[in-house]
Amino acid sequence: MIMKLCVFQGTFNPIHKAHIKMAEYVAEHYNFDKIIFIPAYKPPHKDYDDKMSLHRYNMVKLAIKNNPAFDISDIEYKSEEKSYSYLTIKKLYEIYPVEGKIKFIIGSDAFERIESWYETDKLKEIVDFLVFIRENSFNKKKFNHLKAKGYNFEFVDMDFIDISSSKLKNLIKENKPTDDFITKEVDYYIRENGLYKN
Repeated sequence: MIMKLCVFQGTFNPIHKAHIKMAEYVAEHYNFDKIIFIPAYKPPHKDYDDKMSLHRYNMVKLAIKNNPAFDISDIEYKSEEKSYSYLTIKKLYEIYPVEGKIKFIIGSDAFERIESWYETDKLKEIVDFLVFIRENSFNKKKFNHLKAKGYNFEFVDMDFIDISSSKLKNLIKENKPTDDFITKEVDYYIRENGLYKN
């Protein structure tokens, strides 16, 4: 069956409620057959801990398990290489019979740096970007140059949710409540496995 496919790649360290709300918004406002979460194995632009890769994958699985519109892919985890979006998307086209282009969820902060990404000129040919605004004072015009360079994108009309991973990790480290930021399942997993204590 031909599918309308949307992907949500990320470090998800850890996955939090803003990630879930972004994907829920896309599920409610766009007509996709599936939204696939793809936790990065080795994020190319960030420091990473190899031991955290499986934990991040497991946390995403827990966070999305109750929504039938969501799925998770181990495509990057199984490759055990640096997680380059272009290579992942190419593989997805081989795996799934995709209708049109794959849509790609991305925050405006990451999209601002899209020209520095691996094979960015090839990536922009095979995906359309759904850009979530990640700041309070936002000027869409600063992205006009990307439109001129052939990046196909639209801004998603969802209010900015300010959840900081570093703030969240500090709450966990200090053993403070995290109900506003992560699901109960993810919170339990983090505490059971003693994550983010250092």
